[in-house]
Amino acid sequence: METNKPYRVLLYYMYVPIEDPEEFAAEHLAFCKELGLKGRILVAAEGINGTVSGTVEQTEQYMKKMNEDPRFAEMVFKIDEADGHAFKKMHVRPRKELVTLRLEDDINPNELTGKYLSPKEFYQAMQDPNTVVIDARNDYEYDLGHFKGAVRPDIKAFRELPNWIRENKENFEGKKVLTYCTGGIRCEKFSGWLVKEGFEDVGQLHGGIVTYGKDPEVKGQLWDGQLYVFDERISVPVNRVEHVIVGRDHFTGEPCERYVNCANPECNDKILCSEENEHKYMRSCSHECRVHPRNRYVVEHGLTDEQVAERLSKLEEASEAVN
Repeated sequence: METNKPYRVLLYYMYVPIEDPEEFAAEHLAFCKELGLKGRILVAAEGINGTVSGTVEQTEQYMKKMNEDPRFAEMVFKIDEADGHAFKKMHVRPRKELVTLRLEDDINPNELTGKYLSPKEFYQAMQDPNTVVIDARNDYEYDLGHFKGAVRPDIKAFRELPNWIRENKENFEGKKVLTYCTGGIRCEKFSGWLVKEGFEDVGQLHGGIVTYGKDPEVKGQLWDGQLYVFDERISVPVNRVEHVIVGRDHFTGEPCERYVNCANPECNDKILCSEENEHKYMRSCSHECRVHPRNRYVVEHGLTDEQVAERLSKLEEASEAVN
């Protein structure tokens, strides 16, 4: 694969038995550091899930070495070009699950999963009127970008999704169900769980949104907004035909695709807001967060009590003027 940029970001996963995840994680961390990679990799008895960044040469070496291991011989790497590292450090951590679903009766995707759909098949299936498209990601990921007409589950974490589906089951019964996520790993278990729950026609986007956006035929069409990614890039484009902004500024409702974390460390919610509004509202999603004693914005900008009080007063005045 030819590249014009000096770095790459690799995204990959594989459900395959790993005997001693802790030992594997320690050895794998040493290997990644030796190569000069940075990123975040999770290892469990059920497999591996990772995203790493490095130079073209480093990532080539990594992929070659991984594919030489019989367990990962079939592993597919999704590759993004980059100008530099997408992470600050290198972490390899052992986990109980690759994706935290915490099912009473766990799903093995190698035994049970929804039907794999290629980007073209998914594109066509989405347009069937008897189809419901369920986003398997969290609310803040959906808010930045999603497939047209996709259902937005009201969840903060993936493990909340099964309960949410059960509570809203009547909306999906008798329909063809399509599901999608960033790189495909969450859908492996979620689509299998849907089948187990009695949904008869379940399809998942093979390779996830990342693969869909790179498909030469589909070109990311029917996707609105940007794709939220879990590294320093925060978001990447998907639709290569037209870009529609769906994100809305938390404070004004204006189109926005810029995410920040609420300055209250006990809240830390992701909020979409412009740079101007970040400063105006002290990067806090609510009044309660603005007046939190450990507000990080106040600390970072060295604001005195008087300056904070002055800003709060201005916001109150502006709010009264509107009302």
